[in-house]
Amino acid sequence: MDPVAFKFGGFAVYWYGIFVAVGFFAGLWTASRRCILDNIDGKVISDLGVWIIIAAMLGARVLYVISHWEDQYAGKPFWNVLDFRAGGLVFYGGFIGAALAVILYTRLYGKQPLWKIADAFAPSIPLGHALGRIGCLMYGCCYGTACDLPWAIKFPAGSLAYDALGQALDNAAHSVDLHPTQIYAALLNLALYGGLAWLYRRKRFNGQVFAVYIVGYSINRFIVEFFRGDYSAGELWLGWIKPGQQLSLMLLPIGIILFFFFYLRQTKAEN
Repeated sequence: MDPVAFKFGGFAVYWYGIFVAVGFFAGLWTASRRCILDNIDGKVISDLGVWIIIAAMLGARVLYVISHWEDQYAGKPFWNVLDFRAGGLVFYGGFIGAALAVILYTRLYGKQPLWKIADAFAPSIPLGHALGRIGCLMYGCCYGTACDLPWAIKFPAGSLAYDALGQALDNAAHSVDLHPTQIYAALLNLALYGGLAWLYRRKRFNGQVFAVYIVGYSINRFIVEFFRGDYSAGELWLGWIKPGQQLSLMLLPIGIILFFFFYLRQTKAEN
């Protein structure tokens, strides 16, 4: 696979950037359709969409740069920090950035219903994330550990996986067989999207869909991380808990607490 989709002269456009962009717009479009069902002003979604894109990209990039400063950016031109056409985004950083943007927007502009809006956007997050993971596959990042399963994938010489895990014994042109972790993540995110879209039409209280998203994504990410092969030993807790799992362990109880908080609030209001 070639991570570069096409070039304009010497300027390369990467598949990663294309899929991330398509993911953003697919997420915003589906969220706007949901807002119609919940009588949320369409202008709110169009305005908020700009905020979310900017904040999510900044948050995702900042967390990546912080995490990889020593090995990728220290002593190099500042342009490298700004150039993320070929990857270099961390989902949890983007999620935090987007969440802060939504909170700030709803407080600055007429105290919009925060949790109502969060519910409308919640199913769209895994949809956009699934498309972003296909971008990871095309670029070759977020690769898996070695395996001998029938659906294992290989990356070409010069790829991140090839350089990190080595070449196949039978063919120096590609890497060893690996778990397709990007595909695992994309499929689990699509399943989560379908479940949340179904739940949205049946929700009982504001904040319910968003809370379920946090719980569902934390579980999905924790599972997929077992098969990731792109972490160093120094990044693990207790020798086996990977960075994505560490954040999942933090987010999971937050999602559960939010769900029961909103549920009890709604039950009290009904009584």
